[in-house]
Amino acid sequence: MKVRYSESLTNRDELFFSVVIANYNYGRFVRQAIESALSQDWPNKEVIVVDDGSTDDSADVILSFGEQITAIFKENGGQREANNEGFDRSAGDVVIFLDADDVLVPGAMRSIASVWRTGLSKVQVLMERVDAQGRPLRNTIPKVRNVIPKVPAGVSSEAIRHWAYETSEYPSPPGSGNAWARSFLERIFPLDASCDSSTDSTCIAMAPYMGDVETIAAPLVLYRMHGENDSAMSASTSNFGREISRALKRHNAACKACRMTGLPPPPLSTLFSAPHLLQLRVASLRLTPEQHPLPGDSRVRALRDALSIPFRASFERPAFRFLIAGWSIVTLLAPKNIASTLIRRRFI
Repeated sequence: MKVRYSESLTNRDELFFSVVIANYNYGRFVRQAIESALSQDWPNKEVIVVDDGSTDDSADVILSFGEQITAIFKENGGQREANNEGFDRSAGDVVIFLDADDVLVPGAMRSIASVWRTGLSKVQVLMERVDAQGRPLRNTIPKVRNVIPKVPAGVSSEAIRHWAYETSEYPSPPGSGNAWARSFLERIFPLDASCDSSTDSTCIAMAPYMGDVETIAAPLVLYRMHGENDSAMSASTSNFGREISRALKRHNAACKACRMTGLPPPPLSTLFSAPHLLQLRVASLRLTPEQHPLPGDSRVRALRDALSIPFRASFERPAFRFLIAGWSIVTLLAPKNIASTLIRRRFI
């Protein structure tokens, strides 16, 4: 393993970035991901590409970059194991797990470095949705317009920690939109089989309890939507239950983080206070009730939570919470064919 990281770093200009790209059969996208990392106007960086047993032309694309990158080829074991290996080979003060179908916007590293400070667990940025060809879809995540109050001034680390504890949710992008402090990652890596298969799920859950979270309210990553994304909820009715199972694993990770830092762990009941998770619960309860994984949940419980969501503390604006409540109530009470249509339209 390279030795480069230093906890005593005081000058932001000396920050060393590691971009770890886990790839599986994304040969048509991975070149652009690698190029976006290599072209960053930041001198201190490395790009590590872990190919997780691809069967397409990924290997040829990766090898074409030669010594510009560190290329690792392994048997297929999933994203978590690929990123474990990539992190072990990395040396950066700041680590970005860039999905192989995503793209870093020019200047992303410089923007992240400009707000970096001691005590952070991560810097998170907005992600702009684009289609398979990279054309903008005029949508960013997280949707900061729904946040109370708007970022960056309102989304303090204290507020994020409070929201995470009270509702198990806070405004966060998925994987590629997070730049992690090595000092944080070294406390939790390698991620074991008790963690979610997606690396970001565990890291996002633990971050507020183990350091500060800094938010840059600018789209610094392109989030490619191409129909094969792991986040594509409409691909299968079982995906809703899968996401609830992930929420349970995130809760377990949050409890572990609290034990590590001496904080009281959040109760399981916080999952019933989460506005986004409520919508997934409703979909799962209507489409695959026999597979619903949340203990103690039911359509009656979800209906009660929907009625109370607008009046509970949350980072979502009241008008948005009322929309969530209205959709949830109608979907819970409607005949199944109408409920299925409402769910499909909500999650397309």
